[in-house]
Amino acid sequence: MNRTQANGSRARAGEEKNGAAGRIKVEDAVRVILRHIGEDPDREGLERTPMRVAKAYEFLTSGYAKDPKEAINGALFSEDDYQEMILCKDLDFYSLCEHHLLPFMGKAHVAYLPNRKIVGISKLARMVEIYARRLQVQERLTTQIAQTIMSEIDPLGVAVVLEAEHLCMRMRGVEKQNSFVTTSAMLGVFRTNTETRQEFMQLLRNGKP
Repeated sequence: MNRTQANGSRARAGEEKNGAAGRIKVEDAVRVILRHIGEDPDREGLERTPMRVAKAYEFLTSGYAKDPKEAINGALFSEDDYQEMILCKDLDFYSLCEHHLLPFMGKAHVAYLPNRKIVGISKLARMVEIYARRLQVQERLTTQIAQTIMSEIDPLGVAVVLEAEHLCMRMRGVEKQNSFVTTSAMLGVFRTNTETRQEFMQLLRNGKP
């Protein structure tokens, strides 16, 4: 094994060790929370809960370890003939509100007007997922999706609309059970051209009562 390989092996071993140590700290923190609310973390039903919670949060925040731009790289294709709007509707997403660590979830609608380049549709869904699997507020999530598409694909314009329900509103606080939040980001021609924006909104309404 050469020096470079040895250094790489040590780095990976260090990451694994730090990862294991980090999970133990999270599990200990969950036990503190359980005791704080009056529970016994050592009783049968809860003894494995700290481990489950640690794993769940690793999954729900896995977007921090991924680059959303990589979801697009390698999936760009030249296309001079198609110059009409491309819309991907009803992309399910799940995220955690950074204010209370409670879930919010809903649908993402993503459109862009190509400028001689198109991207694989599944890559848009993947990018939404990566950003959603971080601690978020819906407004920032909407903007991040739009700005990344704008910078990586260089289209004539991008439009993103997110519709979500927030459990921090339904389970606590105001407890409004039927509330939804809608956010939007319009860039390029979607912001400057009324007809393009109206076409996008009409396509979103298609099939809805």
